[in-house]
Formats: sequence, C-alpha cells, structure tokens
Amino acid sequence: MSKHSGAGGSLRAGALGTFDSVVMAVAGCGPAHTIAATLPALIAAVGVAGPAVLLYCALPVLGIALAFRHLGRLDPGAGAAYTWVGRSLHPFLGFLSGWAVIVSATVFTASTARPAGAATLSLFGTGPAGHTVLATAVGAGWFLLMAGVVMYGVRTSARVQSVITGVQLVLLVAFAVAALSRDGNVADFSASWFGFSHFDGQHQFVSGALIAVFAFRGWDVTANLGEETRGGRPGSGLGGVIGIVTCFALLVVFTLSVNILVGTDVVRQNPDSFLTVLGDAVLPGLGGRLLVLAVLLSTVATLETALIQATRTLFAMGRDRTLHPSFGRVHPRWRTPWTATLVVAGVVLACTVAAGAVPGSGSGTLLLADAVSGTGLLICFHYGLTAFCAVAVHRRELFSSVRNLLLIGLWPLGGGLFMVWILVRSVTELNGLALGIGLGGLGLGVLPMLRSRRRAPAYHRRVPLDPERARAVDAPYGGTGLDPASGNGCAGNGELLTDF
Repeated sequence: MSKHSGAGGSLRAGALGTFDSVVMAVAGCGPAHTIAATLPALIAAVGVAGPAVLLYCALPVLGIALAFRHLGRLDPGAGAAYTWVGRSLHPFLGFLSGWAVIVSATVFTASTARPAGAATLSLFGTGPAGHTVLATAVGAGWFLLMAGVVMYGVRTSARVQSVITGVQLVLLVAFAVAALSRDGNVADFSASWFGFSHFDGQHQFVSGALIAVFAFRGWDVTANLGEETRGGRPGSGLGGVIGIVTCFALLVVFTLSVNILVGTDVVRQNPDSFLTVLGDAVLPGLGGRLLVLAVLLSTVATLETALIQATRTLFAMGRDRTLHPSFGRVHPRWRTPWTATLVVAGVVLACTVAAGAVPGSGSGTLLLADAVSGTGLLICFHYGLTAFCAVAVHRRELFSSVRNLLLIGLWPLGGGLFMVWILVRSVTELNGLALGIGLGGLGLGVLPMLRSRRRAPAYHRRVPLDPERARAVDAPYGGTGLDPASGNGCAGNGELLTDF
C-alpha cells in the first residue's frame, strides 16, 4: 500500500484542474477581505507610503511563490512545506514549518469569523457596534457552513469558490475602474508614494512590511491541494503567482484610492467603516454597500481556503505519524480528512466565541491587528524555510543557465532572506499578544516535534528531494508524476515521491 493511501484511505486524486487551482489561489489571498483587514493597520503604520510597502514586499513574496512552484513539481503532497522542508533541510524544521501553517491558518480563521458576521450585519444596515454577540454568532454560522463544504469534498469547495471569487472580483474591478476615473480628489497622485521618502525610519517600514506579508498570504493553499489536482501539479505553480499579482494590483489601487479620494486620516478615524466612506465617495449611495458585499464574499472564501490549508497539513502530519495518526483518516465517501477538519473546526469555533466574549473587543480592531502581526511572524517563518529549501534542492542546477540562477536561485533566496529579516526585526517591535500568537504558537509545537522522533521514525529516515530522481519517475508517465494504475503520485513500483 502506498504511503499516500495510508490506513485511513486516500484523498480524491484528480478532483481539481488548473482553473480550480488558480481560483483557489486567488480566493486564498482574499483581495476584498485583505483590503478591509490590512489597510487600516497598514495606513496606521506607514501613512501614504502604503503603495511602496506593498510593492517592495510583493517582489520577495513572488520569489517564495517560485520556490513553491518548483518544489510542488517535485513533490505534490498535501503536506507541502512540511514535507519539502523535512526532506531537504531537517525533519524538525519540516515539522515546525507544518506546525506554523496549522497555527497561522487556525488563528487567521478564528480572527476572520467575527468580521464575516460584522460584514453581514453591515450589509443589512445593522452596524457591528453594540452587536458583538450577534456578529460573533453570525460569523460562527458562516464558518460552520464553510466547514461543512470543506468536509463534503474538494470538488464542492472548488465550485463554491468559483462563484464567490468571480462575483468578488467583478465588484472590486468595477469599483477600481470607477475610482480611477473619479474627480474631486483630496490629493493628487504622487510617485513618491512608491518611494522611501515617506518613511520616518527603518522600524516604520518593518511594521508595514509585516502587515504586507500577511496581506500576501493564502495563495499557497494550492500546494496543499497537489494530491487532489489532476496531474499532481497544482496549476504548474501559476496559481500562486496569479493570486499574488491579483491581490497586489487590487491592494495598490485601493491604497491609492484612499490617498487620493478620502485621505489617510479618514481611515485612521474610521478603521471599521472606512470602506463605506470610500465606497460612497466613488459611487454615492451604492458604493459602500457593494464594497461590504465584496468583503463579505471574500471573507467567507478565505474561511474555506484557510481551513483547507490547516486540515490538509494536519492530515499529512497524521499520515506520517508525526502527530496522532487519527488526523490521517479520510472519510470513505467524501475522501476528505474528516478527523482533522472536525478538530480544527472545533478549535476555531472555541477561539471565535472566546474572542467575542473578551471585554472591550467590541470593534475587534486591536485584536485583529495583533492577530495579523502574530500570524505574519508564522508566515515569515514557513515561507523563509520553503525558499531556502527550494534553493538547497536545486543547488546542482542553479548555474546551468541564467534563468535557473534567477528563478530557482537568487529570487527565492532573496525572498527567504527578506522573510528572515522581517521576522527578526519584528520580534523587538511587537506587543506581547502578537508575540504570543506568533512565537508562542510556534513554541507549542516543540514538544510534539520532539515526540515525533519516537512516534514516526520513518519520517526521520527521509529520502531527500532529488530533481533528477523525480524526472526519472516522471518519464514513463508523460511527466505527470502519477502512476496511471493507482492514481497516486508514485512510480510503477509503488515508490512515492513523498515517501520518507
């Protein structure tokens, strides 16, 4: 029996196509939700220099996406970074990388559920102020609905995302076009917003960069769906790149719109409702409502993709027995990791209710800002490790061509070093709650990491990733990486590319 099958069954191979993978990447980025959740914090940190931070962070994150692209071609397993780093750098680092993905996705989902409820109330004319319990209950309802979709099957998840993401993008693009053609500005466009002249110091850029890194997260969900994507290659890595570029373009347009149409002070004074103000400035009487609808759809979409990312990583770790093997169980009919989904859903629901009950968290703005910063630390950690992993795996091929040196070597390496720099600098500048979410959440994985050596000896006797070996396995099956007899990512003799 192949390791991908395991005692609990296998995921549904070939359920997704390239288009589904791209949709999942864009949905994972959640452009409208990201605008609503990060622009207030970004503007509070860097003011009118938001476009500069977004630009200079998008470039290294694209390097990380290239690393995911090349590693996903070698090993399209559900564990993604957990598997790649464990096989190429060290099993303990691989475990912590997977743990960081689980914690960051879980924290993100828990911090996103109540804003989904608040957006729903705003859409129907009821502001979230003074309705914390109701917003929490509605948000929990949205999350449970998405958890049911994830449990039911990845095909259903992809269909739902296609509709939600399509409507969201139509609304955002239409608004962006209207904003760019609008007269009556409070400020004229300035190219200096893309430069460094508006930063008071290096610490200000670091604060903004950590927020921007969070803004560009989520596209890597496609890597966790590699086993369920036809050909085992999630969109040939294009999904992540398209997701980042789409999110970057929309974020920059909306940041420029704020600077030009309403000013940054409006966002500082109204962090929870600035989109309504901006929307009404572009399309009076209708724009605010349309933007709230886009945010609601985007938030619901990211609830689903974050849950998929957490559960697929937890499933892979359970299958390898680095965590309890029950997490590696697959539903016999739906072919989804039902145990992992139930556990993550339970934790998220408990955290959502607890956060809604915290006194003084009515607006949730401060709590969300700390969750963004703490999650950003975890994202920097696992993105950086993945970038270094890609360079290490392909080290023998880097100097075979200029293209390889740039796209497999220098760009991913630069992205990884950028993540390490942001991680180190941010530790000295964040408050206790943000550090507790980030470093504390990562620290909780140390004990199970140490126990994994006894529980999962096969994981620690890893077979390093080897591009030449992968190409040799691909050759008999037309470069798909799949054994047509079994439908799994293995060679004809049953040897899996993701076996340790």
